[in-house]
Amino acid sequence: MSRIGAIILAAGMSKRMGQPKLLLSLKGKSLFRYPLEQAIRNHLNPICLIGGQHMQAFKMEAADLLNVDFIDNPNYEQGMSWSLKLGIEKVKERSDATFIFLADQPFVPDMVIQSMIEQFHKGARIVRPQYQGEFGHPILIDKSLYNEFLTIEGDQGGKEIIKKYKSETTILSFAESIWGMDIDTPEDYQIIKQYNYL
Repeated sequence: MSRIGAIILAAGMSKRMGQPKLLLSLKGKSLFRYPLEQAIRNHLNPICLIGGQHMQAFKMEAADLLNVDFIDNPNYEQGMSWSLKLGIEKVKERSDATFIFLADQPFVPDMVIQSMIEQFHKGARIVRPQYQGEFGHPILIDKSLYNEFLTIEGDQGGKEIIKKYKSETTILSFAESIWGMDIDTPEDYQIIKQYNYL
């Protein structure tokens, strides 16, 4: 059985929100807990949450969740690549593939995760979802790509790597655009509070 891990990127600075967005409450719990609980529910292991300036708050609010590695990113101001590399370093000896989650996407259903795992077991090196035609997260990558992710710099994720391996990427299309929504602005937050999906 494949060992599939999870890297949850939670070190962003919430500039557009104007306050720590991942600690905002949605249906009684902080935003960052949604992907964290989803990873646990789907038996992903290891699970790594990469945080920046709000790490202590994350640890306090998720103290009841077991088997989560909280990894501090001291260079969080320098962009996403640092968080990704810290996560890859943590999972690379302990997994055959890993999901890369964004911590501000509460609406991804378990069905998406399970469908992506199925595609990985069929031989895809990268699996990524599309929500109403828009590429989204989480992304599932095979361990053979880990070293390439360790070379990225600045405020970029793995776009160039994914482009490079386009022929070995499986894209799964889903009709619900809300599933891929991330929460960046106060307007986004107001929208999701009205939504009864969860």
